[in-house]
Amino acid sequence: MPAIIESETEGFTELPFPPVTKAHILNCSYHSWHPKYRAITPKSRTVPLSRPFVDYLRADGIILPDDEDEQQPEWDSDSGIFSASDNPEGQDDADFEEQDVAAEWRPIHDAIKRTIGDLGGIVVPKLNWSAPKDATWMNATNSMECRSPNDIYLLLKSSDFVTHDLEHAFDDTVDSPESSMDPSDIPYHLVLRKHFQMNPSVEFRCFVRGRKLLCICQRDLNHFDFLFQMKEKLQSLMQEFFDVRLRDSFPDENFVFDCYVPAPYTKVWLVDVNPWAPRTDPLLYSWMEVLKMPDPPGVDSKDDAPEQFARLYIRPTSNDTSSSISDNAETKLDQEDTPASDDDSGSDSSVDEELWLPELRLVKKSDPEAYTFNTPQYSAHKLPKDVVDASQSGEGLREFARDWQNILAKRQQDDAEADSSEGE
Repeated sequence: MPAIIESETEGFTELPFPPVTKAHILNCSYHSWHPKYRAITPKSRTVPLSRPFVDYLRADGIILPDDEDEQQPEWDSDSGIFSASDNPEGQDDADFEEQDVAAEWRPIHDAIKRTIGDLGGIVVPKLNWSAPKDATWMNATNSMECRSPNDIYLLLKSSDFVTHDLEHAFDDTVDSPESSMDPSDIPYHLVLRKHFQMNPSVEFRCFVRGRKLLCICQRDLNHFDFLFQMKEKLQSLMQEFFDVRLRDSFPDENFVFDCYVPAPYTKVWLVDVNPWAPRTDPLLYSWMEVLKMPDPPGVDSKDDAPEQFARLYIRPTSNDTSSSISDNAETKLDQEDTPASDDDSGSDSSVDEELWLPELRLVKKSDPEAYTFNTPQYSAHKLPKDVVDASQSGEGLREFARDWQNILAKRQQDDAEADSSEGE
């Protein structure tokens, strides 16, 4: 699992990352890269968000807008325990009806509702960079599946990951000549992906440095024995996918991307792009390990290509032969991107490139994370089961609050009696 050795960090007070620019963070935003890679991503739609809607996501408490199809309760979280009430006693009906939290962004609400229908009725939401995976305990299905706009709002407003997108997107970044924007200028988008049953065992995280695929690892921290039997096939698939689809087209040379390789394991789908920054979880690696990893062997940089091509012209030979060699060299460089001036060295280089594959790190059966007694994912963001059960209905919340108050009152009474007996 992330193997951080003392010698790795010796002499460093912080990880030796290159400066993380705001432009890089924006390039990794879903709305920025998705139009270019739409054909290789799962079916999804993006909805541009207005300033009032973003302010709604930032606001304290959870108040869901009225919907024509169902009456939604009003939620408040001032005490740390959610409470709900549909029209509290003594509140005037007219005043209650005037509370439309979606009044300033009703067109966005309607667009979200239409998009859910267009994508089959069930969607999985995320903001520019993060999905609210830490808030699934708020959903009735305990998953990311959303069937209505209010399901989406509930997840987004309950998620620490989404809050990070809203409040800390540019933390630890520097301005660059092409991007000196403020956080308030970020073009926020809601991403709605058509729901399908995703097999977590074949989700992978890939690390790219200098436009070279360095290493790959599982995203799910469980042991899957069948992955070891097809390890080399997966490595080749993801290397080819990167070479053809991402290497020369993504604007940054350093980034991390997530991909999905479903059965029959012949095609790779792009799921997400993450910044090359400490905020991105390296999962089965440590960032120091990735940063100090040597470059892949036998991979020449683009700066060397013109020099290799030039050597073909200075070889002493006749005009006709020279022309023939030049034509053949251009063809080979286009097709193979390997030097043609030296047959022996070119052959050796081709063999090296063919044999080398990026490391694919899998969870072994002996790893502690492979067992079920490890800490549940996102447990730090969850509430006790009693609170989650009570959240399924307003009456359940009221009953939970009453029981909690009775427990506190009884404890206070017991403490008072204990103090009294000690005084005697």
